[in-house]
Amino acid sequence: MPHYYIKKILEASVYDIAVETPIHEAPFLSKRLNNQVYLKREDLQPVFSFKIRGAYNKISQITEAEKSKGVIAASAGNHAQGVALAAKKLGIEATIVMPTTTPDIKVRSCESRGANVILHGDAFDQALAHALELVDQHGYTFIHPFDDPDTIAGQGTIGMEILRQHSKPLDAIFIPVGGGGLAAGIATYIKYLRPDIKVIGVEYEESACLKAALEADDRVVLPHVGIFADGVAVAQIGEETFKLCREYVDEVITVTADEICAAIKDIFDDTRSICESAGAIGVAGLKKFVAREAVVDQSLMAIDSGANINFDRLRYVSERAEIGEKREAIISVTIPERPGSFKQFCETLGHRSITEFNYRFHDPENAHIFVGVQVDPDKLPIDGLVTQLSDKGYPVTDLTDNEMAKLHVRHMVGGHSQSVENEVLYCFEFPERPGALLNFLNKLGDRWNISMFHYRNHGAAYGRVAVGLDVPENERQNVHGFLDEIGYHYCEETDNQAYKMFLG
Repeated sequence: MPHYYIKKILEASVYDIAVETPIHEAPFLSKRLNNQVYLKREDLQPVFSFKIRGAYNKISQITEAEKSKGVIAASAGNHAQGVALAAKKLGIEATIVMPTTTPDIKVRSCESRGANVILHGDAFDQALAHALELVDQHGYTFIHPFDDPDTIAGQGTIGMEILRQHSKPLDAIFIPVGGGGLAAGIATYIKYLRPDIKVIGVEYEESACLKAALEADDRVVLPHVGIFADGVAVAQIGEETFKLCREYVDEVITVTADEICAAIKDIFDDTRSICESAGAIGVAGLKKFVAREAVVDQSLMAIDSGANINFDRLRYVSERAEIGEKREAIISVTIPERPGSFKQFCETLGHRSITEFNYRFHDPENAHIFVGVQVDPDKLPIDGLVTQLSDKGYPVTDLTDNEMAKLHVRHMVGGHSQSVENEVLYCFEFPERPGALLNFLNKLGDRWNISMFHYRNHGAAYGRVAVGLDVPENERQNVHGFLDEIGYHYCEETDNQAYKMFLG
C-alpha cells in the first residue's frame, strides 16, 4: 500500500491550481515553549485551505463522461471551495451540498466560483446523505472530501513539500484531523521516507472520530458532533483514511474549544494572519504535547490548514483565548457581606487585573462573587491563585473549566429566585440560522413555566441556550421524553455547581 500512495503523491497534478506553500517560523511561540516551532501555511492557498489539492487532483483524473455529468460534493466549506474552483478551471459544472450551519463566507466563496450551492441539514453527514441522493437522481460524479485515494494523494503533496523545504531536523508534525484525508496523505509519505519523525493527529474533542475508532479498533459513528471547528466536524473517520492513519499516525491528541481559541491567537501573534478554528487545531495539539512531554529544544511543525472563518466568530475566539491560554481564571469566592470586603479581596489579589466581577445581595452574612482574574501560567497558575486565596481564608471554587459558568452564568450572575421551588435547568444546542431561536421556543411550548432563559449569540454555528423550567416533582419523569421530541441536543445542568451558587 505505501508504494501505491507514494507513486500517486509524486504524480499528483495539484500545481496547475494549488501553490507550494511556505513554512514559517513562529518566533514568539518558539520562545514561550522552548522549542523551535514551524507552521506549514496552507491558509495561503487560493481557497485559503489545503482542500484545493485533493479536490483538483481527483477532478482532474475523472473521465470525460464523468465530467460531462457534472460533479457534486458535500462539505462544511473548505472542500466545497476546492471543488468549486477546480471545476471552474476545468470547465465542469459543480453542485455543492453544504450544511445550513456553514459559515456564510464559505457559502459565498463557492457561489462566487460558479458552483450551485444547496444548503441541507445541520451537519456534514446530513449534507453527505443528500448529496448521494442527488447522485442517484441526476447521475452527478461524486467528489468525496477525504475518503478517496486521489484526494488523499493530493493532500499528501504537503508531506512531500515539507521534506523538500525543511532540510533541518524535524521531531514531530501535528496534523488536524476531520475525515482523515490530510493526516492519511501526509503520514503515509512522511513515514515512508522519514519514519523517525513523529506524526501526530489532532482532533477537536467534540468531533474526535479517529480517536474513537482507534480505541474501538473500528470505524464508530459519533452520536454527537460539535461544530465549533466546522472544518473537522465529521462523525465517522473514512474507511481508507482509517486504514492509513491506523498504520502511520503515531498518536492522536484531542483539544478543547478554549485551547483552539488560544492557538488562533498564537498564530496571529506570529504571522498576523487569522486562521479558522480547524486551521489552528495543529498548533493547539503541539502546545498540549509540549506541556505533557516537557520536551525542549525540539523541532516541531503544525499544519495551519485554513483561514475561512466568519468575522463575527472572532468575538467568541477573543473572549475564550485568554482562558484557553490559562491566562484568565474564572472563580467563585465567598466574601463577608460588609462594607470594605470587596476592597480587601482586591488587595489580596495584589497587582493582578480583575477582568470580571459579578454578584448580587443574597443574605446579610455572605456574598458569592463571580470573578475573572488575569493570571500568569508560568509564575502563578490558576491552581496557585486558588491556593493563595484559600490560605487567606476565602472559600473559593475554580470554575475556569466549567462550560456552564463560561457560556451562561458569567452573564447571568445574581439570578437567585426564592419564589421558584421546582426549577430544573437544561442547556440546549440548536443550529444558528434565521428563525432558529423562535422555532426553539415554539417547540418548547408552554408545558411548563420558563423560570429562567439565557441566550447569547457567540458567532458560532450552534446557538446555546440555558433554560430553567418550573416542573413539579410529580412531573419530573416526563421532562426528558418531552425534550427528546424537540429534537435538539440537550443536557441537564440542575446539579451544576455554578448554577447552584448563583442561580438556583
